[in-house]
Amino acid sequence: MKDVGLLIARLIAGSLVAGHGAQKLFGWFEGPGWQTWTSLTESMMGMKPGRFWGTMQAAAEFGGGTLTALGFLNPLGPIGLIASMLAAAYKGHWGKPIWANKGGAELSVSFLATAVVVGTQRPGRYALDALLGVRLPRWLTVLTVLGSVGLLAETVRPTLTPRLFPVQDAPQSEQPPQSEQPPE
Repeated sequence: MKDVGLLIARLIAGSLVAGHGAQKLFGWFEGPGWQTWTSLTESMMGMKPGRFWGTMQAAAEFGGGTLTALGFLNPLGPIGLIASMLAAAYKGHWGKPIWANKGGAELSVSFLATAVVVGTQRPGRYALDALLGVRLPRWLTVLTVLGSVGLLAETVRPTLTPRLFPVQDAPQSEQPPQSEQPPE
């Protein structure tokens, strides 16, 4: 039963997240497509450069979702989903009520939970890894986790925008500036 449960979880969560990534990368399923998505990543989420961060997010969703659904190269797919869903919950949904109809992280958190379960288990008997006899070396998993943590750390780091012009805190008085005169 565990293998059947893992298959169902992998197929549903992996396919849905891969489809979500395909919306962003290719414009499939009435999605925005790559150009629009990368622009939104920069303008609405403040992640600069948008082309880099938007591509990373969409690729993690599409690639990670596909690998997860297939049960191939486990746990690389779930690691991609975990990183992507953490970034989405923080950058896209933070501070909103949890439910998706209010802009919240309901779906991100649900996919995150599934990815954690699938990523901490072998993918099961009904997976490409089992069929092909694939077992990734531990160092590759550790390297992928460290890379994802590094990218996530950069994602959540506050973006500082230099001010090109000084900001006026209070309106200046109507009086002309007084010049300092040396004492007599």
